[in-house]
Amino acid sequence: MSTAVPIVLAGARGHGRWHLENIRRLQDKGIVRLAGICELTPLTGDELPEGIGAPEQSADFGALLDSTGARIAVICTPIPTHTDLALTAARRGVHLLLEKPPAPSYAEFRRMADGVAEAGVACQIGFQSLGSHAVPAIRTLMAEGAIGEILGIGGAGAWARPETYYRRAPWAGRRRLNGVDVIDGALTNPLAHAVATALALGGTTRAEDVTAVETELLRANDIESDDTSCVRVTGPHGPQVVVAATLCAEDPDEPYVVVHGEHGRITFWYKQDRVLLQRANHGPEEYEYGRTDLLENLVDHLTDGTDLLVPPDATGAFMKVVEAIRLAPDPAPLPDGTWHLLPDEQRRVVPGIDGLVAAAADALALYSELGAPWALRARTKEVST
Repeated sequence: MSTAVPIVLAGARGHGRWHLENIRRLQDKGIVRLAGICELTPLTGDELPEGIGAPEQSADFGALLDSTGARIAVICTPIPTHTDLALTAARRGVHLLLEKPPAPSYAEFRRMADGVAEAGVACQIGFQSLGSHAVPAIRTLMAEGAIGEILGIGGAGAWARPETYYRRAPWAGRRRLNGVDVIDGALTNPLAHAVATALALGGTTRAEDVTAVETELLRANDIESDDTSCVRVTGPHGPQVVVAATLCAEDPDEPYVVVHGEHGRITFWYKQDRVLLQRANHGPEEYEYGRTDLLENLVDHLTDGTDLLVPPDATGAFMKVVEAIRLAPDPAPLPDGTWHLLPDEQRRVVPGIDGLVAAAADALALYSELGAPWALRARTKEVST
């Protein structure tokens, strides 16, 4: 009898293709078996990775979970659908890997997390960077005083997205759609890992670890949501966290998180699992780490009780940031003349933004504090828990 865990994937196109390939990789190892795919339009043979088999396909998620006997559901669907789909699975006793951001509002997040807890199923939130072995290694360096007292943590993401990125789906670049929260901004979706990783390094992971969130949300693109933004998170215990992001970079580069200490700094390029330790009276030291796949970790949790790496509670602080962004005024359009279109790439660029993003992470300062002429003064959201 096969011990491979049967899985249903909801949302197999777009980012879901990454999950398809990852499931195939784990299927090749005999760990899981793709039993079903939930898509509004079934995948064609060409869209299925070679060797994945012939999973059952249906647009009815609940019926598919029933007919396949799935033990795990991987949910990679539009943000506003996450909570209802997660609860559909939880009510059937099906465990979850839920793509980030887990929900578009704190209320929806609580509804999901409470429902999952009540059903007694395991839920892993898909912040892949938190599976990096660099995260506990950096936290150990911090705790051992490798860079002295911790002064704060910065995050920087200077990425580029063409105008077509915002036309790929009806919810892309939206704050709301048909009266429902979406909150698809630079910090809440594409560069959400920068926020979640910075918070995790500082030990600010639960909702109650956050007391205030300051937001500066702007946009160069003709969208509702922000494409150039920064945020400062403060709490009662952990160090302050400032994360700056843009999807309008001049020269897109690897995003990173930097821990500032009295006697040095630790820089973590989280997509590469690469760490640079710089400290007084030492040469720079560079390390590369492995990472644990979050789906594999979930299977291990179910089969031998391994601790989950990213349970919903560990993303409560991140969701407080999402909530502050949701409640902030709509992002302000950048004034004419502060951005231009690159015709070859059909993407909008904000000159000087790469340096500003890096400076924000470096100085733990918001764009307005760095003197960006177009920046708006931060709006602070006091967080009640």
